[in-house]
Amino acid sequence: MESIIYVLVSGVVGLIVGVIIGKYLSSVNTKKLEQEIEEKGKSIIREAEKEAENIKKDKLLEAKEKFLRLKSEFEEEANRKKNLIITNENKLKQREQSFSKEIEQVKRKEAELDGLKENLEIQLDIVNKKKIEIDKFNQQKVTILEKLSNLTAEEAREQLMDSLKHEAESRASSYVKDIIEEAKLTANKEAKKIVLETIQRTATDHAIENCVSVFNIESDDVKGKIIGREGRNIRALEAATGVEIIVDDTPEAIIISGFDPVRREIARLSLHRLVQDGRIHPARIEEIVLKTTKNIEDEIVEIGERTVIDLGIHGLHPELIKMVGRMRFRSSYGQNLLQHSKEVARLCSIMASELGLNAKQAKRAGLLHDIGKVWPEELEKPHAIIGMELAEKYKEQPAICNAIGAHHDEIEMTSIISPIIQSCDAISGARPGARREVMEQYIKRLKELEALALGFDGVHKCYAIQAGRELRVIVDAESVTDEKAGQLSFDISQRIEKDMQYPGQIKVTVIREMRAVAYAK
Repeated sequence: MESIIYVLVSGVVGLIVGVIIGKYLSSVNTKKLEQEIEEKGKSIIREAEKEAENIKKDKLLEAKEKFLRLKSEFEEEANRKKNLIITNENKLKQREQSFSKEIEQVKRKEAELDGLKENLEIQLDIVNKKKIEIDKFNQQKVTILEKLSNLTAEEAREQLMDSLKHEAESRASSYVKDIIEEAKLTANKEAKKIVLETIQRTATDHAIENCVSVFNIESDDVKGKIIGREGRNIRALEAATGVEIIVDDTPEAIIISGFDPVRREIARLSLHRLVQDGRIHPARIEEIVLKTTKNIEDEIVEIGERTVIDLGIHGLHPELIKMVGRMRFRSSYGQNLLQHSKEVARLCSIMASELGLNAKQAKRAGLLHDIGKVWPEELEKPHAIIGMELAEKYKEQPAICNAIGAHHDEIEMTSIISPIIQSCDAISGARPGARREVMEQYIKRLKELEALALGFDGVHKCYAIQAGRELRVIVDAESVTDEKAGQLSFDISQRIEKDMQYPGQIKVTVIREMRAVAYAK
C-alpha cells in the first residue's frame, strides 16, 4: 500500500516538475523565435526597400527615355510640317507672281483692245459715211438709167429674172437629157452587175459554208449506234433538234445540215455528249438535247455579256445582249457576224474620236448595226430596217436607230454618226481576208501581187504589207531616177488594176534610196 502511494506521489511530483520545466523551455524557445522572426522581417524589409529603390530607378530611366523619344518624334514632325508650310508658302508666292504677271498681260491686252476698239469705231464712221455717199450715187445712177430705158428698177429686175429663168430651164433640160442618155447606155451594164452580185451571194459554196456542220467520230462503228434500230435514234435526234443528220460513206464524219446555225450547234454538241456517254436511245436523246439547248442559251447570253463588257458598252437591254450573243453562231458572206460587228464597233469608235464626235454612241451603233440578221422571226423586210425597229423597241437613242436603219441606204440619214457606221461596215467587209476568201487564196493573191511588181525593170525588192492594202517597192538607185520612180509607181498601179482582182484599194509606194559604201582597211 505504501509502495503504491509512493509510486503515485513520485508520479505526481514528476508530472509537476515536467510541466514546470516544459513551460520554462517553451518560454525560452518563443523568445528566440520572436528574435529570429524580427531579424528576418527586418532583412526582408531592407531587401524590399532595395528592390523598390532599384525599380524606382529603372522606371525613372524608362520614363526619361520615353520622354526623349517622344520629344525627338515631336521635333521631327514639327520640322516636317514646318518644311511643308515653307514649301506651300513658296508655291503660293510663285502662283501669286504668275497671277500678277497674267493680270499685267490682261491689262495690256485690255489697253490694246481699247485702242483697237477706238480705231474700229473711227473706221466704222468712215465706212458709214462712204456707204451713204455710195447709196446716193447708186440712186442717182438708177434714176439716170430709168430715164434712158423708160423702165423702173422693179420692171428691169423682173425682165432680168425672166431671162435668167428661161436660160436656167434650157440648161437644166439639156443636162437632164444628157443624164437620161447616159443612164440608158449604162442601164444594161448595171443590171448585169446587180444580177451577178446576187448570184455570187447565193452561190453554192456560200450555201454549203453557212448550212452545213461536220461532226467527226473516232470510228465508223459509232454510225450504227447513232442511226439506231430501224433509224429510230436518228429520227429522234432530227425531231428534237430540227436539223437533218446525213450519215453516208464519208469516213469518220457525220454531216449536220440546217439553215439555223444555233440548231446545228445544238445537234453537234448533243451528238458529242451522246457518243461520249454511249447510251443512245430516244429518251436519252431528248434529255441530252434539252440540256444542250439550255446550255447554248446560257452560252449565248454569256457571249453577249462578255462582248459588251469587252467593248465598254453599258445599259444595253437584255434582249439586245442575247441577240449579240446569237451573232456568234451567224455568218454573213463567210464572215462571222459577231467578229464583224465588234470590228465595226471599234472602227466607229476610232473614227468618231478622230472627228470629235461621241465615240461611245458610235461604238454602240456599230455593234448593233446588223442586229436584224439574228432576229428569229422571218419578216419581209431588210435586216437594217428590222434592226432599227428592234433598237426603237428597246429604247435606244434616235441617232443610233437612224444609223442602224440607214447603213444600207434603206432610209435617209438624219444622224451625224450614220455615215460613219456605213463607212466602217464597208471597211470591215472589204478588208482583205475578211469575207469569202480562204487563207490559201489570200496568200496566193499576195504572192501574185509581189511577183507582178518584181516583173518591172529596176525593182530590187517588193513587199505586200498592211494585209495587202499596200505594196512597198524598193528600186535600184543607180538604174531608177527620181522621175522614173514616180512613173514606176503609176505603171505598177495600172498593171494591178488591169491584171488582178482585189477588194478595196492598194497603195503602191516606190522607195529609191541612195547608199554609198566604202571600206577602211
